[in-house]
Amino acid sequence: MIRALLIALSLFALPALAQQGSDLSEAEVKARTESIGKTLRCVVCQNQSIADSDATLAEDMRTLVEARVRAGDSDEDVRAYFRERYGDFVLMDPPVETYTWLLWFGPLLFVLAGLSWYLLSIRKPSESVAEDESDLSDAERERLKKLLGDDPTA
Repeated sequence: MIRALLIALSLFALPALAQQGSDLSEAEVKARTESIGKTLRCVVCQNQSIADSDATLAEDMRTLVEARVRAGDSDEDVRAYFRERYGDFVLMDPPVETYTWLLWFGPLLFVLAGLSWYLLSIRKPSESVAEDESDLSDAERERLKKLLGDDPTA
C-alpha cells in the first residue's frame, strides 16, 4: 500500500521537477532548439536538418528537442538521445569511426582510382604503338617506309 502511494506521488512530482530543471528564457530555448535542430537530420527527408524540414516527423523531433532543452539537457545530451534512438545517421555530421571510414574516405578513393585509370589509359596508346612496330615483318616495314616517305630509294 505504501509502495503504491509512493509511486503515485512520484508520478505527480515528475512534471513539477521537469519544470524546475530549466531556468532558460523563451528566447534561449528557441535559439538552442534551432541550433540543435540544425545538427540533426530529418529521417524522412534524409538530406535536410529537422530545422529546415517540413515533414511531420521533423516537427515532432523539433518538439522533442525543445522539451529536452526545457528539461535542462545539454546540447550534447539531446544529440546523444537522438543518436541512441536513430544511430549515427541522425547526425548531420556523423563521427569518423572505424565502420564509417568508407563513408568518409570512399569518395576520395573513387576519385583517386578514376584518376589512376585515366593516367594509365593515356600511357597505353604510346606503348601499344611501340609494340605494334616491333611486331611488323621486314616486308611490312619496307612498305611502311615507302608510304611515309622515309625510303630514299622510292
